[in-house]
Amino acid sequence: MAELQQVKSEVNSAFKLSGFTIRRDASTFVAEQLLDMNYQERKRMIDKLISHLLHQCLSQPVLEKQHLEVAYRECSSLGLEESETVLNVIDAFSIPKIHYDNERKKFVKDANFVKNLFPEPKWKAQLFIDRYTIIWQRTIRNKLFATETLPTTTDVKRFSLRKIEVLLSNSSRVDDVIVLGFLTQLTEGKFYLEDPTGSVVLDMTQTRYHSGLFTESSFVLAEGFYEDKVLHVMGLVLPPSEVRLMSSPYFGNINTFGGKSRTLLKNSQNLLKLEQDNEDGIIVFLSDVWFDNLKVISKLKTLFSGFNEFPPIAIVFLGEFLSCPYGYEHSTQLKAALINLGDMIYPFTKLRESCKFIFVPGLGDPAAPNILPRPPIPSIVTKDISNKLGDAVIFTSNPCRIQYCTQEIVVLRQDLVTKMCRNSIHFPETGDIPDHITKTLLSQCTLSPLSLGVQPIFWKHADALSLYPIPDLVVIGDQFQPYTRSYQNCQVINPGSFPHTEFSFKVYIPSSRTVEDSEIPNDDS
Repeated sequence: MAELQQVKSEVNSAFKLSGFTIRRDASTFVAEQLLDMNYQERKRMIDKLISHLLHQCLSQPVLEKQHLEVAYRECSSLGLEESETVLNVIDAFSIPKIHYDNERKKFVKDANFVKNLFPEPKWKAQLFIDRYTIIWQRTIRNKLFATETLPTTTDVKRFSLRKIEVLLSNSSRVDDVIVLGFLTQLTEGKFYLEDPTGSVVLDMTQTRYHSGLFTESSFVLAEGFYEDKVLHVMGLVLPPSEVRLMSSPYFGNINTFGGKSRTLLKNSQNLLKLEQDNEDGIIVFLSDVWFDNLKVISKLKTLFSGFNEFPPIAIVFLGEFLSCPYGYEHSTQLKAALINLGDMIYPFTKLRESCKFIFVPGLGDPAAPNILPRPPIPSIVTKDISNKLGDAVIFTSNPCRIQYCTQEIVVLRQDLVTKMCRNSIHFPETGDIPDHITKTLLSQCTLSPLSLGVQPIFWKHADALSLYPIPDLVVIGDQFQPYTRSYQNCQVINPGSFPHTEFSFKVYIPSSRTVEDSEIPNDDS
């Protein structure tokens, strides 16, 4: 009691010196909150409370208990400002529209952009023009092409990047041609290179392919010579990608990632400190989680039991969520499986209260066509588990984005390896597929460098698939074998199919930016 009175005396004196009159019940409330702190911590918190109240422009200097309750709640929220969120799951349909302003040489947010699923036909071409513009401005700054920024004494060989209209205007042979363009078949069996200024026929009989996967509708750098209205391609290479540090100055502080904050939370010092201090915080990724499979459910129960004492930041489930299609009963079966999952999670109190369960649908989950981005599972299927677990469960789109403190995570459920290898015009002879996939995705600035016939996209929502500027982590839920790759300070991981890989999954540790392979042990014996 004597200690409480001493703290009350400190509180009263501090507020009085700042010109406030504090009610008795208000000073008692503050003293009770500060009782377990040492003198320095108490002083810092009192100063924060006074500073907060001074900025409130109160009508009179008399402080009631409710004033202090609000002030204390806001000042003790991990020291974060109102716009700073620790964990934010961002739906693909709310991603901001960013475009490159050629005059200002920077990216700006289009505040008047109206998104819809069925826009005018011009938007089909516009999504590729936007992607071309992003890749062009990034490539022209690369040290191989940026002649303006390189000193004349440099030993780096410099190249000239041309537009297709320049080639078409020549009637004679042009050597040492390098063109950035869109690889397409305008007539069957004949490849063309296209950019916003025109298109040119390609002769690829002598082409040497560099690393990466070259699919139709991808952007490439074609090197060779131009003669008789044909570009003879000697070398085909992916456009160079760019580390985040190089891209950032062209975006300023606008929020390119999405979420409620106006500014980019990647630059928040408060969130960075929180991220580094939470050394034990992890995010778990599992793919192909079949909630109707008894073996999978048993393994998930083991997983929840193991994490209950030290809950992760989030557990991300990637579809499909049922082991086989059930026809017209598919939604009913999934609803029942989710109710069972909710009942299983509920007894794990610490896990339920401290961890977020994020669900990213797959191609076979109800009820959307095979077009990216695809919306979340309908609420009529998920309402029971949502009612039981409340804010702990989040059903989101595919792809989706996760912002944890300053880290940007992009999540996609797609069998990308199969699609890209099947539609590649040249299968690489050396290197492993995960390396090629990683390099291709970051080079193309998109999660789907495929033709719209292979992977349809909602034209006005193509920004949801963007990988520029490069995020910290890209998660591809693929049935291909699990892998972890790092390129341009970005990690690309595939957790693999949960039931087909001896129940393995990936664990991401944000504080150290490391990925660990984990597996639920087989306890059959």
